[in-house]
Amino acid sequence: MTDAASPSGPHARTAGHHDGRRPRSIGDFRFCFADQWWAWSDEVARLHGYEPGAVEPTTELLLTHKHPEDRDMVAWTLDEAVCGSNALCRRHRIIGTGGAEHHVLVVADRLFDGAGTVIGTTGYYIDLDGDLIDEDRQHVLDEAVPDVVDARAAIEQAKGVLMSVYGISADQAFAILRWRSQETNTKIRQLAENLVTALPTVGGSGKHQRSRFDHLLLTIHESPAPAPRTGR
Repeated sequence: MTDAASPSGPHARTAGHHDGRRPRSIGDFRFCFADQWWAWSDEVARLHGYEPGAVEPTTELLLTHKHPEDRDMVAWTLDEAVCGSNALCRRHRIIGTGGAEHHVLVVADRLFDGAGTVIGTTGYYIDLDGDLIDEDRQHVLDEAVPDVVDARAAIEQAKGVLMSVYGISADQAFAILRWRSQETNTKIRQLAENLVTALPTVGGSGKHQRSRFDHLLLTIHESPAPAPRTGR
C-alpha cells in the first residue's frame, strides 16, 4: 500500500516536526474525518500566526483564517473530503492573526488505519509566499546531478507538469521538486523522470484527478527508476 499509513497509539494524531532539510515554508498536517480532529506542525501553526502549542486547531478555527473569497470553497472541499473519504487538496489564501495574506498550496494523501480503512487525510501546507525559492537553483541543479543536460530536460518537463496542475511559477515548481528530493533523499532528476513517466496513470478529471496527482507526487520516490536510454 503506497497511501500514507496511520500510526497507532497515543501519538497517532501528532503532526511531524521540521527536520532541518524541509523549507520552513512547508509544514505538515493530519485531519481525521470521524471526529474532525486536526494536528498541525509548528510551521503550519506559525503560518496562521500562532506560536506552536498556543491553540488547538479545529475546523472552525481554520475556516476563520481562510480568505473571505475562498472560505466557502474550502468548506465545500472539507465536506467533500469527509463524505467521499478523499484527500484534502486545494490552493487558497490564508489570513494570519496579524493580517498577513498567504497563498498556500495543500498537497495531501489519504490516511489509513491499521486495517486499511480510510480515516482521514494527511499532507502538507506549502506557503507560496514564503522562503520556498530562496536557494540558488542553478547551484543546486549543477551540484545534484552529473548529467546536467539530460537532467535539465527531465526537470523542465516535470516543472511544466507542476505548473499546470497547481497553477504555480517555474521557480515554485522547481522548489517543490527540490523539497521532495530532500525529503525523500532522492535525486531531483530521478524524481522528475519518474513523475513524467507515471503521469499517464493520473486519469479522470476535476478533484479526483488532482487527488491522484497529489498521491503521485508524495509517493513517486517509491517508484523504480526509469530504464536508461540507449542508442545515443
